[in-house]
Amino acid sequence: MQNIAILGLGEGRSAISAALASSRLNLVNICDRNEDLCIQRAKEFNLQAYTTDYEELLNNPDIDIIAIYTPDNLHAAHIKQALVKGKHVVCTKPFIHDLSLAKELTELAEKHKRKVFVGQSSRFFEPMKRQRADFEEGVIGDLITMDAYYHADHRWFLSKEWSLESDFKWLYGGLSHPVDFIRWYMPDIEEVVGFGMISQNGIEAGLKNEDTMHFIFRARDGRIARVSGVYTSPTQPPTRDSGMSCILRGTNGASQADYHELRYAVTTHSGEEKIITWGDLYKNYYFRFEGQSHHAGEYQNYLEYFADSIEQGFTAYPDIREGVGTVALLQAMDRSLQSGKIVKVSDILHEHNLNI
Repeated sequence: MQNIAILGLGEGRSAISAALASSRLNLVNICDRNEDLCIQRAKEFNLQAYTTDYEELLNNPDIDIIAIYTPDNLHAAHIKQALVKGKHVVCTKPFIHDLSLAKELTELAEKHKRKVFVGQSSRFFEPMKRQRADFEEGVIGDLITMDAYYHADHRWFLSKEWSLESDFKWLYGGLSHPVDFIRWYMPDIEEVVGFGMISQNGIEAGLKNEDTMHFIFRARDGRIARVSGVYTSPTQPPTRDSGMSCILRGTNGASQADYHELRYAVTTHSGEEKIITWGDLYKNYYFRFEGQSHHAGEYQNYLEYFADSIEQGFTAYPDIREGVGTVALLQAMDRSLQSGKIVKVSDILHEHNLNI
């Protein structure tokens, strides 16, 4: 069993639930600089301990893992502090906001022989897990191309002041999920081009950055993929569409994993068509809170996977190098949005002297 502490109790709410429900994790402490939120979480989960001082977690020799769910611009500093103190690290996506810090973090992880795992939770949702298992078993043959998207009516975000700040970007906060699907199946993306805009709803609310985006990717071996994200417009009902989906098209079949709908469809190499859905037992496992928010089941899946990697000595993916590569791809996408031109991921990496 691994002893874990959680830093950042907004998104960290799911990690608290995950750790408490797991037989492979022991929750030692929780931390947030907002004491009111600490008190709220302690009451919600009947916890006896909390702290507003990160140093208290860092200096506790009983803590094996620190799980970080703080704002993006604080990730690098919090990861560095944890590694220096000899802690294994889980950090929510996007991994870091400044690639100039990536080399130091990678070297620290190697120096202190600590594992760093990026919490790309969508990989650990039931339909996506089934899709990956089928793919690895060769059910659809060799991958030709893929599509991934995240379309959600998040107009309610526009009432939050932080969503209208200039540093908030749906590219990193939302589109990073389907982009991670691309990285999962096509890790060697070489170049990307995309276009984006702020919708009329976003303009009226005062949104500063794009809420509607479409991208095309090309991998080193020539395969292509596409991703789209739309966040402030109405959507089709889930009986007709999915809020988030990953579609694989192979030489002998195709598959589609639908996120919130707990739905998976596959046409195999034999031509057989299957549609699988998961019922209330799975819904209650994944969505433990109101309104299908805070997907605690995914967090439990990946935290247990990470705990197993520590005990069994294997690499848990996405690891620190994959996390850095994904940030480089997101930054290439961001640059393409601004220029309207094709951007090479290698150019982003070279600017920061990174060999990923």
